[in-house]
Amino acid sequence: MKRDFARELRKNQTDLERKLWHALRDRRFAGFKFRRQQPIGPYIVDFVCFEARLIIELDGSQHGAARKVIADERRTGFLRKEGFRVRRFWNYELVEDFDAALTAIAYELATPLPLTSKV
Repeated sequence: MKRDFARELRKNQTDLERKLWHALRDRRFAGFKFRRQQPIGPYIVDFVCFEARLIIELDGSQHGAARKVIADERRTGFLRKEGFRVRRFWNYELVEDFDAALTAIAYELATPLPLTSKV
């Protein structure tokens, strides 16, 4: 069910998702492999690089609503507990300065994961 929904999301990307995917796909970005609309636990993330444990999320204006902010915090908390870093971008950030967003992603990829231990 979730895989079918993820497949549907891939077919119906927003223009910004399509633009970012073009930059990230086929190991074009610093040699890292990204996947889009990937199920992880109960969620479907916009973009993920499993090798770097990095998730990229694009947020539109609907994510500013109080209820959605709480849901996003819960989602980010779950993903972090699973060992992922989560980098969120507002859609307008990509519209205003796409290269700055790519620079931020490159920085995340170059930053080593912190050593953690699960107790």
